[in-house]
Amino acid sequence: MHAPLIIDIAGLSLSKTDRRRLKHPLVGGIILFARNWQDRAQLTALCRDIKKVRRDLLICVDHEGGRVQRFRTDGFTHLPPMRALGEQWLKDPLQATNAATACGYVLAAELRACGVDFSFTPVLDLDYGESGVIGDRSFARDPRVVTLLAKSLMHGLRLAGMASCGKHFPGHGFVKADSHTEIPVDKRSLKAILADDAAPYGWLNTALDSVMPAHVIYPKVDARPAGFSSTWLGDILRGRLRFGGAVFSDDLSMAGARLIDGREVSYTEAAVTALNAGCDLVLLCNQSLGKGEAVDELIDGLSETQLKGRWQLDEASEARRQALLPVTPAPVWDELMVSPSYMHALDLIP
Repeated sequence: MHAPLIIDIAGLSLSKTDRRRLKHPLVGGIILFARNWQDRAQLTALCRDIKKVRRDLLICVDHEGGRVQRFRTDGFTHLPPMRALGEQWLKDPLQATNAATACGYVLAAELRACGVDFSFTPVLDLDYGESGVIGDRSFARDPRVVTLLAKSLMHGLRLAGMASCGKHFPGHGFVKADSHTEIPVDKRSLKAILADDAAPYGWLNTALDSVMPAHVIYPKVDARPAGFSSTWLGDILRGRLRFGGAVFSDDLSMAGARLIDGREVSYTEAAVTALNAGCDLVLLCNQSLGKGEAVDELIDGLSETQLKGRWQLDEASEARRQALLPVTPAPVWDELMVSPSYMHALDLIP
């Protein structure tokens, strides 16, 4: 059964409603936020309870370092923004790649020790100095530097048994607007974007496990945002750049997500459009607060559209989702803290 939905929960533990939603066969995972964090014991118990509901649920988080790090206390290492690794590259490129691997390893090992499976990292956007929402989340301006530092960080993730997610395809760094609140428009040609912003996705097509597209419109290529565009996801990402991993939509509740072909659509229509365009998984974030009607609306709506044949269950998509689940045992926190590999990695983090 293809389980494309990644949803969230409101609190520190699972409610009866959360359990009902997570049992639904169309739900494939959960994304955690800072509101779901109190301390390590609580997070570990929450992740254990999620896995009791369904072993195959993918427990995700946005945990990059810098200002995008959901868990920051009770022993979690404060990871630097990726720009710090780019600055280190300017002084000593090879030392910077080693530091990036150390960052990836510490990031993934600490999360996995608490039961989290997956983080949406690394950011592959280029730093043009224009985008407030990307800013110091980017490694560098040069796509070659971004590629090598990201590959090194991904190596660290993999050492700790975690898959990677490159974002935001084909590039969010050039536009100033924040897609959480409006739809950015990037008017460059396809040739310019492929030569620069999208280049890391081709260079990393053997190593990246998943990709998240940008809620950005590139009108010279398609009138739809990249995450709803079969041109971007099918022809370019899968075809030209030969990427074979999973594709996540960005958050469907963002302002940039539900304006398709000039009109605002429902969460269900946005999800169906993303899935039919080539996404394997779709995220709906921060809609579980209150009674969470939007979450139920999406689950029910997607079930109905599937029964009506408006989108098809996809075995290949489900295989790509399951491939993101860790296959190695998670470390025990107290043992991790004194392990030589972890302590060595900590020393290398800038």
